[in-house]
Amino acid sequence: MKQTFTLRFGIIVALIFIVALSRLLPHPQNFTPLMAISLFGAAHFSYKWQAFMIPLAATWFSDIIINNVVYPNSGFIWFYQGFYWQYGSYVFTTILGLIILQKITVSRVIGGSLIAACLFFAISNFGVWIGSPLYPQNLNGLFACYAAGIPFFGGTVLGNLFYGCALFGIFQLLQSQFQVIKLPVESR
Repeated sequence: MKQTFTLRFGIIVALIFIVALSRLLPHPQNFTPLMAISLFGAAHFSYKWQAFMIPLAATWFSDIIINNVVYPNSGFIWFYQGFYWQYGSYVFTTILGLIILQKITVSRVIGGSLIAACLFFAISNFGVWIGSPLYPQNLNGLFACYAAGIPFFGGTVLGNLFYGCALFGIFQLLQSQFQVIKLPVESR
């Protein structure tokens, strides 16, 4: 039983980190796996703290590489300005996943991916509005900020759907091919 859990855990962690590192490949704007890994972690980790911390760690690790290797600046960047708004949206996406993905179905993965895109859009654009001088701090400024974010929303939706379906599909395929990865019925 312990070996089964360890192998399953290792595969889930590896999938999350590999997919998070796919951000290093050229991609359309906002076409990223970050909310998909939050949903995937919420659905598959046995402990809630793992569902939150491991996807966030994978995201942060990929951020470190992007901010310091791919786009190096004048100093080492541990966290970029306003990161907490985006990371907050990943936390809310994990909460969403813990609620709706207790039973994993295609419709729940797709629905969760779409809701997660809306969460990210609402939270991250609110963070841009409140944290930068680009927009006046009133309702007109808030609406202008959300309007400016609309062109990026499509990439978010498509990225969530693509990576969500890929992660859940690959893991389902692995479970169907390798019995040792499946959770025993009493553990579900």
